[in-house]
Amino acid sequence: MKPDLPYTPDLEKGAFAKINGINTHYHLAGQGPAIVFIHGSGPGVSAWANWRLALPVLQANYTVAALDVVGFGYTERPDNFEFSTKDWADHVISFIEALGVGPVHIVGNSMGGGVALHVAYRRPELVNKIALMGTTGCNFTITDGLATVWAYKPSKENSLQLLNFFVYNKAMATPDLAELRYRASIQPGFQESWEKMFYPNAKGDENPLQWRVDQLALEDEQIASIQAPALVIHGQNDEIIPVANAHKVFELLPTSQLHIFNKCGHWTQIEHAASFNRLLGAFFQD
Repeated sequence: MKPDLPYTPDLEKGAFAKINGINTHYHLAGQGPAIVFIHGSGPGVSAWANWRLALPVLQANYTVAALDVVGFGYTERPDNFEFSTKDWADHVISFIEALGVGPVHIVGNSMGGGVALHVAYRRPELVNKIALMGTTGCNFTITDGLATVWAYKPSKENSLQLLNFFVYNKAMATPDLAELRYRASIQPGFQESWEKMFYPNAKGDENPLQWRVDQLALEDEQIASIQAPALVIHGQNDEIIPVANAHKVFELLPTSQLHIFNKCGHWTQIEHAASFNRLLGAFFQD
């Protein structure tokens, strides 16, 4: 079944389409059942930065689609966009509908996992299976690692510091990678939208960073009502999102399985890329 959106001529570069009136940057390639990838919320993040090691592999057997959610990457940043979980979920829902391929599999990373759960809860007819990696979406007390990420101010030093929170293997937190993420974070409009989402007092709350965690969360009963088969993946040594989240979501989702990687931080899809891709392929094939 061919998606309504045009395939991207260059998987890395991506293409643009109007989604809910927003000029949305996305990547689309492959043939077969559709998988929609939703990225996380790190500074300088984009769909390609999160999923560059997964999309080229999985496109061999699936239609892979990954969008830059509003406020991240190269998607337009409307002045009046609220950056609420509802608005992010609305954007993803409309993107799925624009694909025109019926129910899709969804992969959500971190913040994207919370958004994915909201999509599955609100529009179950759009979702076939769901994979959650280092996911938000349930209530937890914000970690020091996540608070540091969301309080980011652009500098090369801060970028390198954040990389050390994301990975267990600190050798992967290279100055070159920190430079790339730093440069991505200082492109026009990026920091302005970041401040609207995460900076202290941006929402007028005493603790707006915990507020963002709480807003991404569903009630336990809502998570338990999601019938889509789920694969929950987490790094045992994640300093950003506590591994307890994975156990909680796994226990709540009625049809789920859990895979924990030892000696792994928040970036399972990068630190254990080959195993991560095999897990997704097997799960979506069953």
